[in-house]
Amino acid sequence: MNRPLGTLNLTINGTDHAIPADPGRRLSEVLREDLRLTGTKVGCDAGDCGACTVLIDGAPVCACLTPVAQAAGRRVTTVEGLPDAGFAPLQQSFLRHGAAQCGICTPGMLVAAAALLAANPAPTRAEAEEALGGVLCRCTGYAKIIDAVTSVGQADLPAPPPAGAAVGARIERLDGGPKVAGTERYGADLAPENALIVRAIRSPHHAARFTLGDTAAWAAAQPGPVLVFTAADIPGDNVFGTIPAFVDQPALAQSHVRMRGEAIAIVAADPGTIEAVDLDAFPVTWQPETPELDVTAARAGNLIHDNRPGNVLIAGKVHKGDPGAALAAASQTATARIETAYVEHAYIEPESGAAWMEGDTLVIEAGTQAPVMDRDDTARVLGLPPDRVRIIPAATGGGFGSKLDLSLQPLIGLVALKTGRPARMIYTRRESMASTTKRHPARMTGTAATDADGRITAMTFDGDFNTGAYASWGPTVAVRVPVHASGPYRVPNYHATARAVHTNGPSSGAFRGFGVPQAAILQETLFEDLALANAMDPLAFRRLNALQQGDATVCGQRPGGVGIADSLAALQPHWDAARARAAELNARSKTLRHGVGLASCWYGCGNTALPNPSTIRLGITPEGALRLHQGATDIGQGANTVITQICADALGLPVAAFGLVGPDTHLTPDCGKTSASRQTYVTGKAAEIAGRALRARLLTLTNSGEDAALALDGADIVARDAHGERRVRLSDLPPDAHGYAIAAEETYDPPTRALDENGQGEPYAVYGWGAQMAEVVVDMALGTVRVLRMTAAHDLGRVINPLLAEGQVEGGIAQGLGLALMEEYIPARTENLHDYLIPTTGDMPEIRSIFVEVADPEGPMGAKGLGEHVLIPTAPAILNAIRHASGARITRLPALPHRVLAAIRDAQA
Repeated sequence: MNRPLGTLNLTINGTDHAIPADPGRRLSEVLREDLRLTGTKVGCDAGDCGACTVLIDGAPVCACLTPVAQAAGRRVTTVEGLPDAGFAPLQQSFLRHGAAQCGICTPGMLVAAAALLAANPAPTRAEAEEALGGVLCRCTGYAKIIDAVTSVGQADLPAPPPAGAAVGARIERLDGGPKVAGTERYGADLAPENALIVRAIRSPHHAARFTLGDTAAWAAAQPGPVLVFTAADIPGDNVFGTIPAFVDQPALAQSHVRMRGEAIAIVAADPGTIEAVDLDAFPVTWQPETPELDVTAARAGNLIHDNRPGNVLIAGKVHKGDPGAALAAASQTATARIETAYVEHAYIEPESGAAWMEGDTLVIEAGTQAPVMDRDDTARVLGLPPDRVRIIPAATGGGFGSKLDLSLQPLIGLVALKTGRPARMIYTRRESMASTTKRHPARMTGTAATDADGRITAMTFDGDFNTGAYASWGPTVAVRVPVHASGPYRVPNYHATARAVHTNGPSSGAFRGFGVPQAAILQETLFEDLALANAMDPLAFRRLNALQQGDATVCGQRPGGVGIADSLAALQPHWDAARARAAELNARSKTLRHGVGLASCWYGCGNTALPNPSTIRLGITPEGALRLHQGATDIGQGANTVITQICADALGLPVAAFGLVGPDTHLTPDCGKTSASRQTYVTGKAAEIAGRALRARLLTLTNSGEDAALALDGADIVARDAHGERRVRLSDLPPDAHGYAIAAEETYDPPTRALDENGQGEPYAVYGWGAQMAEVVVDMALGTVRVLRMTAAHDLGRVINPLLAEGQVEGGIAQGLGLALMEEYIPARTENLHDYLIPTTGDMPEIRSIFVEVADPEGPMGAKGLGEHVLIPTAPAILNAIRHASGARITRLPALPHRVLAAIRDAQA
């Protein structure tokens, strides 16, 4: 029942407001919905994430937990009010240090930092970490945030680089201004006029049959007009998926659910009605079934999908040489079995968005990593041609792979299409965690061997990857893992098989590495075993066996730009110093034991031996405006900035001259999905080609040589060289179909070669390489582990933007630390950010980034991808450090204290 409204007097950012409001409403709701101060973000509605932090009389509070009545008569400051409160230098510091990535946590961080700085203008790092400990960030690893808070006003903003000097410059994020101002537009910030609010009815069961009752009578009994939509209302094919051959997931289940959180219906109503709708009384009768939740049991259990025998979605394989014979003849062998858990993406922004009709075109604005895929799948579900669906990616508050899959797009699209009215939907935190994809849990076994000199002679790998109820990116994981499970090492005899296996658990999809981080844990455990068995220093063992330029991989490919040897070499002085430091500290204590471990990584950028194109359009208007149409969604990784830097140097104009268009399926060509570390490489390469093509046309137009310097001067293009200056008035040129006086549009698709029946071929044109070293301390009595320092050496080929690259390393390490030590998603038990733990400011170690540049002949200006790679070696490096400290060989993740203690006891037995 709605309570009577009263008038509350609030002072928000220095302005008085008289608001008719229920005094028990959340302050966050009043700020966002009534006053449209959407800089205050909502990530949990439980006080767990801190994204909604505001100041009340100068003290930080969670607006989602604060009844609006508690703010009456007091001063409330939101992120929008920080400049007037004197904190513009703090916002500038966030920009200068790259402290905002996706930006969803940034307002909460800024407000919490403002409270700290008001009391303590010169905080230490420890003081800043403590003050910001209640605000979660999933992107940055916190290091750049702490840098920004502790150095406000200490340095001038760097001058923008001149033409031709963008690549390699520490340019601040081009899209960073709105993020630090609180004006960036995320899906939950969209509020079209007259919009219906959409809620989903979801299954509480892992597996069940169901029948719907009289939904019309239920709707009529609600306190206002309510619309109900079920599978019967879907006008197209009620199925979607990320890979065409494996589409299997309904937008709304028809009579059978295969996972907890699966939607069976949606309800739409006006904002004033929806909160009073009794969703718990929705008429549905459930017939629960016994679920298949264990991946091993599922292979002999009830079929999740009738057309997939043994519940195996797909198996991937790579075979080279004769591993059986090599193992039999080996000097040393090692065998390991590793099990990993579900890992939640835990982006701070739950899924959200809005849909509306523009004529006969359905427009959907929501967070996504794959706008063209969203368009095509939504069109199929709703029975529309793709050109009648327009996807406008909202700012995305973290994705890490999960927002490659459809979520609410066909649901809000259905409501808008059927009613003609706009529709809004915002997932709750529990709903987001229950219904979206996870990192694949894996059960893996392997054996590896060396000769008497410590050289690897053979390796076998076998893994079951729990792909959950629906396919999602399971096929990609099953195919990618066998290619990478050898690590970046010479393995002449090799056999690896990975299966994506269905269960009734959450669907597992893409999560920063597509299964490679799990495989690396097994592989690096085996190689640590072999180093010890051969009485070799672990780093020396890896340097001995690392791939060199000209070596063949386990797929028979001889890639260019091999940088693993250089990455390992870069760690050597840090390794020597850290091992000596640990030995000295361990001589002082038997309870707190220090350890140092390392692990390596390699990662193929882009799709595995499949087409993977990106297209860039670049044009100059008759008025002299330079515009870059790039459809690569920037989810915080920096694509908007890095791709512009590459294009700027290829064209020969400064970054400041560029205006960005897109991504938007009606305005930008397809740049593919933001995943698999492909955007810097693939879209960056397309941008380089387009920049060079437009430069060539401008030089021809101005009759200039290759060494001419170009500039825009109003509506003139100006070319200058040793022979003088030449001008061409752009408005004198006839505009093309896109309105440009002169333009270029270019496509790049990586050259790969399909894998044969033994996995031999050229699956990727470019690989990234790296190695990380972890320093930890283990409490031998409690089993607790603290990571003190991570040193990360990564080969980027060419570092396009060191500032953003450091942020990727730090953020990837934070996620790898969570994978190693704390993160385990358990359906129905950890569907919030209180029970599901991710690293906070207090969990993060010191991080040192070392960038190696072994240019790749295929990459743009030699560059390679980075985003996925940086997470891969973190967990195995930490586990090897735990082993060095305590003897504990961890075989089940995460390494919670009770598991560490059990492994210590096993090692001492």
